[in-house]
Amino acid sequence: MSVLPLVFTSGWASGINAYAVVLLLGLMGATGGSDEVPLSLQRTDVLVVAALLFLCEAVADKIPYVDTVWDAVHTVVRPVAGAVVAALLAGHDGSLPQLAAAAVGGSTALASHLVKAGTRMAVNTSPEPVTNIALSLVEDLGVAALVVFALFHPLAAALIAGTLLALGIATVVFLFSRIRRFWRRRKERRAARAGGGTPAAV
Repeated sequence: MSVLPLVFTSGWASGINAYAVVLLLGLMGATGGSDEVPLSLQRTDVLVVAALLFLCEAVADKIPYVDTVWDAVHTVVRPVAGAVVAALLAGHDGSLPQLAAAAVGGSTALASHLVKAGTRMAVNTSPEPVTNIALSLVEDLGVAALVVFALFHPLAAALIAGTLLALGIATVVFLFSRIRRFWRRRKERRAARAGGGTPAAV
């Protein structure tokens, strides 16, 4: 499957920002920037919806705690989007290569989504907006750059995406204690609200 590197990269990117992936691929195809993009992603209605949802994510993803709620909602959306985009890139409706591409795209999107969500939980243990905004901008720019790069250099882009995914997993493991602290604080707040008191300082 010569399309596998592109499928892997689009899956990784979908786990970070699925709407940006659909929008970028669609625009690249619609403007003649690439022949690899299927026509279904170039449709005007698809591009408009992807653009609107991208704008929503661009705002929600930069607000402490709101980003975590947004990530929780997208635990299903991003892997499904990664699988659908991968299947469309692979073509050949219902064929084994298309099913394999969907599995690769969906599982890679799920892995990168979990890395993103876990990192945001760790960041939100210190809920100031600067880190969230900076991290979100880096993610958006990284997704945009790598998706466009993958259309012209798919193998190199896949190697970069694989490296970023591995580094992300290592980072989440390293930050696991902060993630546990985040969940502990949330439980304390819920208990305090239920008991009419205030959460204990951590």
